[in-house]
Amino acid sequence: MSHADLRCDGCGQVASSEHIARRLQRLEWTTRYRPVHISALLLGAVAPQRDSDFLYCPAGEWDGEAKALLAAAGLAPAGKSPEAALAEFQRGGFFLTHVLECPLQDGGGDHVQRLLGNRLPAALARIRRSLKPKRLAPISQALEQLLPVLNSAELPCAILLDQGKPFTLDADTESEPMKRLREALASQGTASRQSFA
Repeated sequence: MSHADLRCDGCGQVASSEHIARRLQRLEWTTRYRPVHISALLLGAVAPQRDSDFLYCPAGEWDGEAKALLAAAGLAPAGKSPEAALAEFQRGGFFLTHVLECPLQDGGGDHVQRLLGNRLPAALARIRRSLKPKRLAPISQALEQLLPVLNSAELPCAILLDQGKPFTLDADTESEPMKRLREALASQGTASRQSFA
């Protein structure tokens, strides 16, 4: 098998030794803060490129997606150590994962949708068999095209949506989706599908 044939099991991209090392590092960071019982699984499309945007980065200088997720969970990390803030996120029963567990190596567009479509069955199997959340909130605009598959996947949890769509935390210009996600996470609804206006 040639190097070009090696694919990452977390994203489906060609897996260099650097790619695998970075994946393993992020898995280690993430595993430390996985709740025993997941109240709300936050499902992103693609893991962010920068460590500062990756929620479980131990440096704690959060930006982008990580900062928005902490705010949506109602957490203010100011004045807390990164470990304390992430432990609080964990105690709240929150857990973040991505369909593509690694950042994109090249470009976007159709390539991203193809990778997402290829990886979604494995992500859904992990959600059903291992993560078993009470609620799932898609948080990326790129997951909108995959909502029919997500809705028909017979997941044993409520799916929280923003007006019938994913909460678009990856659209940096708006804070409204983050506010609606916070409201959805704070609610105790039991319907199998919830949509917030």
